[in-house]
Amino acid sequence: MADQTGRATQADLLSAAHDEALTALARVLQRVALASGVTVATAESCTGGLVGHSITSVPGASDYYRGGVVSYADDVKVALLGVAVTTLQRYGAVSAQVAVAMATGVRERIGCDHAVAVTGVAGPAGGSDSKPVGLTYVAVAGSAGHDVRRHLWSGDRVENKVRSAAAALEMLTAWIGAANEAAP
Repeated sequence: MADQTGRATQADLLSAAHDEALTALARVLQRVALASGVTVATAESCTGGLVGHSITSVPGASDYYRGGVVSYADDVKVALLGVAVTTLQRYGAVSAQVAVAMATGVRERIGCDHAVAVTGVAGPAGGSDSKPVGLTYVAVAGSAGHDVRRHLWSGDRVENKVRSAAAALEMLTAWIGAANEAAP
């Protein structure tokens, strides 16, 4: 979008910079995935499809990216990803346990080698003392198991979403690289 004079606004420039940064991370992921001969999938909540968007912004993504699920609502996490209702009730949607269940669920349902999942509180509302705005969990899953990381971002909604998407792309890339190195 441009202002009334036709010039790009500061928000436009910031958005373009975010897109470029995420696309650069997706290019690295693509190189690693193709070199390893693996497929990936995504399960997203607070990022609203930003990870999948970044991956598919790179030509050739269909050679390794099988797809993704944006599961913003808990009932969608249950229905499409197989997250147990009891896990959601016990730990809440923004938890390490749910992130792992989302990654495992999308991997199984889509049929890929590795998956990444993101769940968090992007803000500006929705936070609490125990789960503040910016709290995000990113999980990866593959045949060797899973891993999960906790992040606490301090930006606004857009910054928290971009940082979460970047963390997901970086974690999935590192996970595939480590799996490739461990392979006989």
